[in-house]
Amino acid sequence: MGGVLFENGRVYEGGRFTARDLLVQDGIVAPAGAPVPPDCERVDLAGRMLAPGFLDIHTHGGGGVDVNAADGEGFARISRFFAAQGTTGWLCSILTDTEEQTLRAIGFARAAMDGPVTGARLLGIHLEGPFLAPEYKGAMPESLLRAGDTALFRRYQAAAGGGVRYITVAPEVPGAADMIREIAGGVTVAIGHSGADYESACAAIDAGARAATHTFNAMGLFHQHRPAIMGAVLERDVYCEAICDGRHLHPGTVRMLLACKGYDRVVAITDSIQAAGLPDGNYKLGINDVVVKDGDALLADTGVRAGSTLTTGQALKNLVRFTGRPVEDVLPLLTENPARLLNLKGKGRIAPGMDADLVVLDENLDVRATYVSGRKVYGA
Repeated sequence: MGGVLFENGRVYEGGRFTARDLLVQDGIVAPAGAPVPPDCERVDLAGRMLAPGFLDIHTHGGGGVDVNAADGEGFARISRFFAAQGTTGWLCSILTDTEEQTLRAIGFARAAMDGPVTGARLLGIHLEGPFLAPEYKGAMPESLLRAGDTALFRRYQAAAGGGVRYITVAPEVPGAADMIREIAGGVTVAIGHSGADYESACAAIDAGARAATHTFNAMGLFHQHRPAIMGAVLERDVYCEAICDGRHLHPGTVRMLLACKGYDRVVAITDSIQAAGLPDGNYKLGINDVVVKDGDALLADTGVRAGSTLTTGQALKNLVRFTGRPVEDVLPLLTENPARLLNLKGKGRIAPGMDADLVVLDENLDVRATYVSGRKVYGA
């Protein structure tokens, strides 16, 4: 029967770390007390922490590869790079692009989802647009933004074989509310890149939107007389993405978001671009030229911030530092919360019957090893 037995470590279960062994068989976490097969591989954790693997549901690439331009090897390179950061599952975020280029990216992503796993597992596609507001376009090419179009979304979903799991829509673009209502049963909808007023944002949530894209960024901000989209997502029971790199959000803003939403409704994302893991220099984000200076990614022509160079491993460290809370408290932002938002079955927790997607962390929260379905895909 084989399997893997993780020994002499501290396992994260039920919101805390417990000193115990963990048996994995057939890529699944075995029940406590299950007999250990004699031919089982044994991994000595030497007192280190064993946590659920990180899930990054909003990223445009890393390790030198841009999602919009990636081919099969490109997706494999991104997955290997992410595994080294403790990520075991991710969604590829396709930046607003031409229909032809979007379909190309979807095609390669679908093949990567169906292909062999050599690093973090590609779990699906996130479409960031094109149904976004020009006034809050961020790094989106304005000429390619458009009104809500259910037929276009369905073409993309058909090309993906149902693999589009997440989409960002601005509530105020014409046809957005109807589109959200029509597609929300088959894809998780987030609202963002938007200056929507409070009423329009609430209507989008009532229509089925369940999250806010990189909350506070590329979004109409709160005013006491005009709560706007920000007031709606803070008040209503939706999940809020957060880029915890210290640039997109001040640490105090992260703490405020957590105080408003609770630790069960915030999802830490990287929104990383191909420059993640690489030195300062010139890079691409979709069709955009990007310059990275001191680790900050900026559009070459306007200086507008364009994604990040953040990794999940660094996001975890930042959250501990920003909040002053133990790692046990912030781990759900990178594990259980994104799994629950996107209904990723078997992901985000360590429990019997769950997928054995695991990360080994040392006392400094550095990633020492990463396992996908019980198979080691990275070792420091």
